[in-house]
Order: sequence, then structure tokens, then C-alpha cells
Amino acid sequence: MNRVAGARSPGRLFTPSTPTLTPSPERLHPALWRAHQLGRPAGVGLASGFDELDAQLPGGGWPRGALTELLLPHEGVGELRLLAPLLAAVQAQQRCVMWFDPPAAPCAWALSALGLDLQRLVVLQARQALKGVARSRLPAPDVLWALEQALKSGHVGAVLAWLPARLPADALRRLQLAAQAHEGPAFLLRDAALRHHPSAAPLRLALASAGPDCLRVTVLKRRGPPQARPLELALPPVLSGPALARAQRVAAVPAAGLARATAAPSGPALSR
Repeated sequence: MNRVAGARSPGRLFTPSTPTLTPSPERLHPALWRAHQLGRPAGVGLASGFDELDAQLPGGGWPRGALTELLLPHEGVGELRLLAPLLAAVQAQQRCVMWFDPPAAPCAWALSALGLDLQRLVVLQARQALKGVARSRLPAPDVLWALEQALKSGHVGAVLAWLPARLPADALRRLQLAAQAHEGPAFLLRDAALRHHPSAAPLRLALASAGPDCLRVTVLKRRGPPQARPLELALPPVLSGPALARAQRVAAVPAAGLARATAAPSGPALSR
């Protein structure tokens, strides 16, 4: 039987073509990551000074060009001691650190003991102390404007802002957009009651005291999988030896009382 002119042989019809290798999704763009992986930001993170915390942060440290929200039950749980290594490293690069509306006047002696350079610390206090009005309810339009301009300026090394609970709906989104032009870290310190509220900040941490000179850190939001369990970080001590011993004894008293109450009978016998 004659073969039709120009027809291909049956074997060539099924010859497989050379497969094209598709790159893994996380290699396509720095903003992509798999659900079981930590996100890979465009730049390397800034070391926090705590290796166990860096291991939980995308990029291996505090992010650049993005907001980090720290949620506190109250001021003074150890947030400044947590951030002190980073702030000192920023100042060592001849960059200034700006604080917006801290809840109290900074203590120069304590900050110097943490390694901070007071000559490179700028404090902006805009909120007015109004009697009979809760601090968390005070508006902060001037602070928000100044904070946004500082992030856009490119002249600030690091930013800390104590913001009230009630903010305009688009305030955090505007600040996050401004932070993308900021080469350093930007921290917002807010009330822990906001942990279930949505936020434009890519990184959110809840801080709480875990005992004298110890801080519990819970990662609420990050570009990556949920945190397996909270961290407990040992902070630089601020108490003297005797004061620390007293604090540990006081903390042990409620625990001992709870143990005795658990071991005691549930109630008196009913039989005569």
C-alpha cells in the first residue's frame, strides 16, 4: 500500500516534547511563600538581639519597610528592653530614633543603661493630658501626620509610636504605605485588647510579663505558619539581686496558695 505523500510516520506522531521545568512558586517573587514556610521579604531582617525570636520572624529579624505592631496589657512589661538591642544598633549607624507620644517622660539613666545614645533620640509629645478622658480615647491627628511624614522622609533610623485604640479606619493602612518607603524598622505600641481587631501591619506580636526580667512573646500575625507556642525571653535585668529575690518570693506565694487549695478537701463530711 502506497504511503500518502507528506504524511508523518505513526511513531513520530507520539514523540514526547522536551519537558519545561517550572520554577517553584516561592522563587517567582519575594512576596510569595508556601504555607509551611516563613515569608521571605526583599531585604534581610534586622537582628533583634534574641536568637530564638529571630528564628520566628520572617527574614530572620525585625522587618524593614513595614509596620510591626506590639500589643501590650500595659506599659512597662519589658517592651523597651526587648527593642533596646535593635535601637542601639540603629544609632551606632549614625541614625536617629524617633518616639511618638510615649506614655511617660523617658528616663535618661535607664535608657543609657540599655545602651541607647540620648543624643540620637528625638521625642515628639503631641497628646494633651485632658482630665476625665481616658488616654485610649484621645484622638491623635497631629501624631499620625507627623509619624507618616517621618516614615516618608527617609532620614529616620527607627520609629516607635504609642497609638491610641481608636484610630481612623484608614490610619494603619496609610502608615503601612508610608512605612514601605522607610528603610528601617517601625513599631506601633498599642493595647492588647486589639489583638482580635484587623490590622494592616504585616507583623503583630503580643507581649506579656512572664516573671521578673522575663517576657512572653506571642506571634499573632506573620507572613508564614502560625507559631507553635509562645516564646519566653530573658531580658536584661533591671532589678538588683535583693530586689529580684523579693519579687520571686512574692510571685511564689500565690502559686503555693493555689497548690494548698487544690490539695485540700472539697468540703466538710456530711455524715454524723
